[in-house]
Amino acid sequence: MTPQTSAELRQAFLDFFQEMGHTPVASAPLPMQNNPTLLFNNAGMNQFVDAFLGREERPYKRAASSQKCMRVQGKHNDLENVGPSPRHHTFFEMLGNFSFGDYFKAGAIRYAYDFLTKVCQIPVDRLWYTVHTSDDEAYNIWVDEIGVDPARVLRMGDKTNFWMMGDIGPCGPTSEIHYDWGAEHCTCGQPDCSVLLDNDCGRWLEVWNLVFMQFNQDENGVRTPLPKPGVDTGMGLERIASVVQGTPVNYNTDLFTAAMERVRNLLDHSDDERAEPEVGYRVIADHGRAATFMIADGVLPGNVGRGYVLRMVIRRAARFGRKIGFTQPFLADVAEVFVNQMSDIYPELDRNRDLIFQTLTLEEKRFARTLDSALSYLDEILSAQQQKIAEAGELIQRSLKNATDPVRQLVEQQKQQTALIVDNSEKQIEQIGRVISGQQAFDLYATRGLPLEITRDVAGERGFTVDEAGFKAARDAHAEASGAGAFGKYETGGNLYGDLLGELLRDGRLDSQGVDYDPYSGARATAEIVALIHDGRSVGVVSVGQKVEVVTTVTPFYVESGGEVSDSGWITVGDAAKIRVEDMRQPVAGLVVHIGEVVTGEVTVGQEAHLQVDDD
Repeated sequence: MTPQTSAELRQAFLDFFQEMGHTPVASAPLPMQNNPTLLFNNAGMNQFVDAFLGREERPYKRAASSQKCMRVQGKHNDLENVGPSPRHHTFFEMLGNFSFGDYFKAGAIRYAYDFLTKVCQIPVDRLWYTVHTSDDEAYNIWVDEIGVDPARVLRMGDKTNFWMMGDIGPCGPTSEIHYDWGAEHCTCGQPDCSVLLDNDCGRWLEVWNLVFMQFNQDENGVRTPLPKPGVDTGMGLERIASVVQGTPVNYNTDLFTAAMERVRNLLDHSDDERAEPEVGYRVIADHGRAATFMIADGVLPGNVGRGYVLRMVIRRAARFGRKIGFTQPFLADVAEVFVNQMSDIYPELDRNRDLIFQTLTLEEKRFARTLDSALSYLDEILSAQQQKIAEAGELIQRSLKNATDPVRQLVEQQKQQTALIVDNSEKQIEQIGRVISGQQAFDLYATRGLPLEITRDVAGERGFTVDEAGFKAARDAHAEASGAGAFGKYETGGNLYGDLLGELLRDGRLDSQGVDYDPYSGARATAEIVALIHDGRSVGVVSVGQKVEVVTTVTPFYVESGGEVSDSGWITVGDAAKIRVEDMRQPVAGLVVHIGEVVTGEVTVGQEAHLQVDDD
């Protein structure tokens, strides 16, 4: 039976390659653990890097997987395209088959061709193929062994058909398989529309990329053959589902239709009302899915790194939700669709069902408190800029009118003066610019909780851009000032917090992630006190009247970030000792401190404590 649904396609892929001698390997978690340059796994091969490099021996030479991926950073940041584009996503599933020194080009090409044409029953006249300009071997396999029409095998250069792990390391040519949606889907308007143009035309869809890891490149750019060349392939489930289900729009596949239907039902939209805010529906479906999987894999909203990414996609979805009619938290309802739909293949979704729903709802509520004021402030900035531009335009018109008065000027003088005024006026408008300054964008985030990505969205809707380099500079300046200013009074011991965290990790009093920071599951927790800081140094005991910073293994207290103040509350030890928590800080990543004063009794490191956030 030909697979039709996304679940059937995923399983058919794994079953096919298992029959071909591959070991099915479960997806690695989304957070990337062994590569500091990546926040998240962004390709199927990430979990096999050491096997490809020969640093790790696996009990198999062939593997197949469906890998959870996120692309939200660096050159793989697709965020701006999510919504307007029918194909871009933040989270996606990558189907891949891998060979570690076993089969090579002939096997990879044969398996890919057979899966697409025999298992998925894709017509061969819809498929086109590319190989590297220098790769005669791959070209000959497609033409001579597979029997593909030579006119359908196109040679392309390094930009499209050569893969490198980095400037140094494994690399090799690739072969791509493209699907032709037909001339009626051409968006480039070129009379010679072809895969060769590589211009993102809507007619062509890259379905599968076969990477032949054939060389090792040294620091001088010299490539030498690998002793055991390998194969790394990637095929997006979203893309192959769109082909099999006959829609060029990924959001019209069953991966998203149920979630988008849930949105429509929640809003009680008619078919016409549903059709109008298409971008909003897509953003909510994509970001709701991404947030669901991130939380299931242990990511919680935060101010930096993975936490920032999660907070940003939740808040971006919430902003689009507000635009299309939501007035109350809704993302938990959207997440429920994905949990029910995908828990069979990803059981962590069901295991963390309650945490997913609670985290989404609480983050939406936090954002709702500041969203209106943030957007109002941004609107004031945009309106002020537009007013300046309008005034400059009026000045141009008045100047031109004076310059072209035929009574006062000769014709040639008129031309010269008019040209000079236009040139100067254009420079004046350009100087005013349709740009939101980096400092303004950072202030919106730091004081009102509006992530840069949302500021960019709103500004773009009004024809403005954001000075992102300026935003980064303002953020870095703020971080440096915070280290010497806001946190200065807590750092009299130099590297006190970094040293303390290292000691707690080495001694096993905190796990590898540091303090278990969970302000999303409730207002209470029980935890061990692992450190006390008084007068800038670590101490073993504190007593009544002393100011103290308390580190516990777990905390339900929220740390100030993005427009929300820190929680306050109580830490109770036994029947007699109490600490009033007045503020929270995270001086270094992984270390959360409760700042307060001992009100009664005596508190000692190692005691069990009950933490209670002020509910109001």
